[in-house]
Amino acid sequence: MSFDHAELQDLESRYVTLERELQSPDLLRDQRAYTSAARRFAELGRVLEAWRKVKKIEDEIEGTKSLLADPNNEIREMAQSELELLGADLETSGQELRTLLLPKDPNDEKNTILEIRAGTGGDEAALFAADLYRMYTRYAETMGWRCEILSSNASGNGFKEIFFSVEGDRVYSHLKYESGVHRVQRVPATESQGRIHTSAVTVAVLPEAEEVEVDFKPEDIRVDVYRSSGPGGQSVNTTDSAVRVTHVPTGMVVAIQDEKSQLKNKLKALKILRARLLDKANSEQRQKISEERREQVGSGDRSERIRTYNFSQGRVTDHRVGITLYRLTEILNGDLTEL
Repeated sequence: MSFDHAELQDLESRYVTLERELQSPDLLRDQRAYTSAARRFAELGRVLEAWRKVKKIEDEIEGTKSLLADPNNEIREMAQSELELLGADLETSGQELRTLLLPKDPNDEKNTILEIRAGTGGDEAALFAADLYRMYTRYAETMGWRCEILSSNASGNGFKEIFFSVEGDRVYSHLKYESGVHRVQRVPATESQGRIHTSAVTVAVLPEAEEVEVDFKPEDIRVDVYRSSGPGGQSVNTTDSAVRVTHVPTGMVVAIQDEKSQLKNKLKALKILRARLLDKANSEQRQKISEERREQVGSGDRSERIRTYNFSQGRVTDHRVGITLYRLTEILNGDLTEL
């Protein structure tokens, strides 16, 4: 197993430099720069931890090899057995290090915005949208991430649509492959004949965009305010707290009315708009690469059915990798690690 030790030593040097910079008062005053540096510091820390583990195993192997020359047969046999175990450990740890050294998706370290929308299936689709929302928030809890609802449109006990942010360590790298059509097959509570219905929900996972990545010109943004509508709440239809933000060049519109504060609604709308514009730019870039190679490379096409949840059989099938798990209840309770 061979690694470029000069490159790894260079990473260690950059790690030490970043550690010193993170203690700088100037960097602390620039929250955006500090966050970026902290993420890079954590990423380098994972690489160096894996590297030290590989080096330790390599040293143990060299020390164990010296025992093969021992005249005692029992010691030689023990050494040979130990070498086999160490070799397996080295292969596992080396693979982990190789993976960490691969070129990274620049969005992997980012927080995300998830958009879940009920598709075909009416009330059943809305109920399943709520199921998926609970699934992702419970998974987030196990990962130590923080979730915040940005906007929701309720339908009975479910959602026509719900947008929420997820913040934490490497959120986008874990959730980015959830984008697509999630299909559910189950018997609705209102179905007297016991027939299975098929419904669909779309999920979009957007990397959260920072202001420096998506910079608005004042003339590109139109903000309209209006009175909130919908059930409940003393402020409904009494104040102009709802906000509709339109990105004029693309015609992209985001409307938020969840908060009583007009300012909070505006900030949430801009957050979603930036994420959508960044996702649009990324999709256009992927499409250009795809056309150049005459194949779809990482297109992330959301119209593609990615997963089916069958309640009568208690199974979940991921169509992209051809895997079926009979652990539906656990998965909907947030156990997504295997998927």
